[in-house]
Amino acid sequence: MSKLLIRAMVLPMTGPNVFYPQGEITIENDRIVSVGELGSAPQGFEPDRILNLPNDVVMPGLINTHTHAAMTLLRSYADDLPLMPWLKEKVWPFEDKLTDEDIYWGTALALCEMIRSGTTTMLDMYASMDQVAEAVLKAGTRAVLSRGMIGNGPNGKLALQESIDLVKRYHRAGGGRVSIMFGPHAPYTCSAEYLQQVKAEADRLGVGVHIHVAETQDEITMIREQYGKTPVQWLDELGLFGGHVVAAHCVHLTPEDMEIIARKHVCVAHNAESNMKLNSGTAPITELRARGVVVGLGTDGASSNNNLDLFGEMRSAAFQQKLRVDSTVLPAYDVLEMATVGGAQTLGLEDVGMIAPGFKADLITIDMDQPHFYPRFSIPAHLVYVAHAGDVRTVMVDGKLLMEERKFLTMDVRRVCQEAENRAKRISAELHG
Repeated sequence: MSKLLIRAMVLPMTGPNVFYPQGEITIENDRIVSVGELGSAPQGFEPDRILNLPNDVVMPGLINTHTHAAMTLLRSYADDLPLMPWLKEKVWPFEDKLTDEDIYWGTALALCEMIRSGTTTMLDMYASMDQVAEAVLKAGTRAVLSRGMIGNGPNGKLALQESIDLVKRYHRAGGGRVSIMFGPHAPYTCSAEYLQQVKAEADRLGVGVHIHVAETQDEITMIREQYGKTPVQWLDELGLFGGHVVAAHCVHLTPEDMEIIARKHVCVAHNAESNMKLNSGTAPITELRARGVVVGLGTDGASSNNNLDLFGEMRSAAFQQKLRVDSTVLPAYDVLEMATVGGAQTLGLEDVGMIAPGFKADLITIDMDQPHFYPRFSIPAHLVYVAHAGDVRTVMVDGKLLMEERKFLTMDVRRVCQEAENRAKRISAELHG
C-alpha cells in the first residue's frame, strides 16, 4: 500500500470553473482518492509521503494523440521539404536502415523528452513495436501502440501479422499502461482489400484503428483520381469507420467529410505544428468541435515538428484557429481539454485525463514561481499561452513518480542521449558516406 498527499494549486480539468488555489489531492497506489480544497482529505487518511508544492499547479498529465516516437533519431535530419519528397527522399531511406535496437533507443529518447515536458501518455505508430513497448514499460509512462502498416509495400502481410502478435503480447501490459491499436498508414498506402482486412482483424481482437487521413492536398488529389471520392468518403464506404478510430491530421475536409466523422464518432488527432512545418494546411478544428467531434492534440514525429512539447502544441493550435476564424475561438480552457480530457477520449482511456476520484494518478506539476507566470490573472491562459516544457517540475503515472524536482527517476538520460546520437549518426554515415 502506498498513500500520497499533494498540496498545491489544483486544476483538475473537471470543468472550466473548477480550480483550487489552495488544494490537495490524495492518492492510494495508482488511483486518486480525493481532490478538493486544503483540508478535504478523507478522515483517517494517513499518507506515507506529503508533497508540499504551494507554488505549483497540479494538472492531469498531457496526452499526445499522434506521434512516431522513434523518429527522434531523425530530428533536424530532413527539414524544409514538402511531405512527399520528405518521405520518399529522406525519411523512408533512413528508416530502411533502422534496427530493432535503434528503434528502442529512439523511443527511449522520445519518452525522456515527453516526461521532461509533462506528457504522460502517447499514441504511437511505428515499426518494431515490441521494442517500443519495452521502452514504455521501462520508462513507466502510458501508451497506446500501433504497428504502422503500409499495405501496398512488400511487408504489408507481415505488418498485419505483427500487429496481431502485438495485441497478444502487449495489450494491457504493465498493469494496463500499454494497449494496442492497429495502424494502417494511410488511404494512399493501403488498398481497399487490405484496409478491410485490417478492420476485420481489429474488430475480431477488440482493438481500434489509428490512421493518417486527409493530411495533404496531394492525398486528396490522389484518392479522388483513383476512387472519385475524398479519403474520408472512401474510408467510410469501405467500412473502416465505426468502433474506435483515431484519424490523424484531417486537414483537408469537406462539410460532408466532417459530417461523416461526426456521425461515425471518429476521433481526430490534431497536429498543428507538423501541419505548419510541412505546409500541409490548417485543420478545421473549430468546425469539427462544433459538430461534437472529439479532438486530441498530437506532435507527430520529431522529424516534422521538431520537438515533442505539447505545451508548444497547445499554443500553436490555439493561435492557428484564431488566425483561421477569429480571436474568440478555441479559448485556453478548451485547448487544455484537448490536451487532457479530449486526449484520453481520443485514445479510448476512460480513467485518465482528469484529476477525479477513481481516476488513474497520472499527474504533472508546473512550477509557477517564475517571472513569466506573473501576474496570475488566468491559470488556464498561462498554461496554454505562456508555459513551456521546462516549467514541468514533477511527473507521475499510475501513482509512481517518473520525475521529481526535474530529476528523472526511471531513465538514464545520459545513456539514452548518447545511444541515440551514435545510432543516428551511424545511419546518416551509411546513407551519405
